[in-house]
Amino acid sequence: MGSLERIDQEQGTLGRHAGLLARVDYRLVESQADREAIFRLRYRAYLKEGMVGPDPHGQVFDRYDELPNSWIVAVYLDGALTSSLRITVASPDQPDCPSMAVFADLLRPLLARGMVIVDPTRFVADPDAVRIPELPYLTLRLANLACEHFGAQIGLASVRAEHQAFYRRVFMTAMAAPRHYPGLMKPIGLMGIDFPTLRERIYGRYPFLRSTAVERQRVFTRAAQRHAPLLQPVLPSEPHAPVASTMLRG
Repeated sequence: MGSLERIDQEQGTLGRHAGLLARVDYRLVESQADREAIFRLRYRAYLKEGMVGPDPHGQVFDRYDELPNSWIVAVYLDGALTSSLRITVASPDQPDCPSMAVFADLLRPLLARGMVIVDPTRFVADPDAVRIPELPYLTLRLANLACEHFGAQIGLASVRAEHQAFYRRVFMTAMAAPRHYPGLMKPIGLMGIDFPTLRERIYGRYPFLRSTAVERQRVFTRAAQRHAPLLQPVLPSEPHAPVASTMLRG
């Protein structure tokens, strides 16, 4: 993806997000053909970044793509596949998620407290596409949609050390130093955000991250559910106390 820190410093680009959102289409990936297109996109992006080695199959996927609590979303800009993000929602009933494989010592206590955790992974962009500095924001906006839709208390980001400055600007805090991540050649650290506590600060600084219930419903409703009555977001039955700062400190 290049230096996210450098991208974030281009403050003049922020005013263009609203206009760019009109050119963006978020599509839930469900067909095998669409899934393979994302797996090939991941491979090309990771290969260029030195995160994986050459592979004759030219695809990157793992068992988390098959979880019932995972959603793979493709981002189309002006009709062209440009980037992708996988959203996995961990809860006491469905605790499995990619970050759990590496950071279980930090995440299991949160789930034991009844929390819902949004774990966005496999953030990739087409290395051959025309680059726009807003693309990381437009792609990671999906994590905000997921936190709203699923009533999450914690949003995560598993990122390389050189990208953490970008995530700190959207109010995320380091939870753990980089560790080896299965399938990747470079270590990944864990960052997190207490979403309910910081929600309004996020939207105050980045209003384009706001979304409507209709948009969230469209992105996260699978084909088999689209003719069912309108689904309601999964909200906790009772509000949770803010997450202690020590839980979000590396």
